[in-house]
Amino acid sequence: MNDPTLEPVVVEFIESNELETVRGAFAFLGGEDLVKPGLGRRRRTRLRVHDAEKRCWEMYLKRYDAPGLLNRLGKFLTGRRGDCPARREFEAAKHLREAFVPAMRPIVWGAEPGALGVKRSYVIVSAVPGDAMERIGEEFLQKHLQNPEVIENFTDELIQLIHRMHQMGYVHRDLYASHIFLHDHEGNLRLYLIDLARAFRPRRRVFRWRVKDLAQLKYSMPWMWVKLYWSRFLHGYLAGADKEEYNDWDAAVDAKVRRMARHDQHRADREKRRDGSCESR
Repeated sequence: MNDPTLEPVVVEFIESNELETVRGAFAFLGGEDLVKPGLGRRRRTRLRVHDAEKRCWEMYLKRYDAPGLLNRLGKFLTGRRGDCPARREFEAAKHLREAFVPAMRPIVWGAEPGALGVKRSYVIVSAVPGDAMERIGEEFLQKHLQNPEVIENFTDELIQLIHRMHQMGYVHRDLYASHIFLHDHEGNLRLYLIDLARAFRPRRRVFRWRVKDLAQLKYSMPWMWVKLYWSRFLHGYLAGADKEEYNDWDAAVDAKVRRMARHDQHRADREKRRDGSCESR
């Protein structure tokens, strides 16, 4: 641990539990495991540390088991042996925060090397204030329905958050409302990005990747916000663009949203058929 800005109680907790090593991170049995569908080879654990003044420091330990052989072979053949989600998340959070993009604070990461590339890896990041727009978005909008300037301020903050990330060259690749946290303290709004394990800097097809981010956002945000404020958001994001460019972006985002909706509908239909098949046995 060589970050002098970390709180001493955090450093002591990490060092006493050997969380600065891969072996210690994977052997750690404390904290609260968070379970949700689709985690696959990932394991997420909430850590809470209290100091002498009873202040709570909340962090997340994310552990990634070794990817499949074909995955590692592909990275080996393309010269990306050191690539892993823990490293990507740590570096993306570090770079974004250095550019004043509010995000999780990266604390420590590590990886276990292998012949074909990284086996296991882990990262510890801080929690961020507030809650996910996926959970509180509707409540927030209803609360301020008669005070639209608050929602306009929120939209402008969202524009700045995503525009800065894209200007840094990053795309999120998982930019759903569940990964945008809103801290609303008496109308003083602050937004944060979380879950940056898939974030990267594309060298090609940048328009495609940015459209994908915006489509994920539009698809997952509360319908009321999309209906009333999407145009404000896109105009702000594309500040200075002419009408033709705006229409190109708007059409590309909507086309991606439709593909996402069809994909989700097909998946839901498959699950219904599977459940029906199981019940008939």
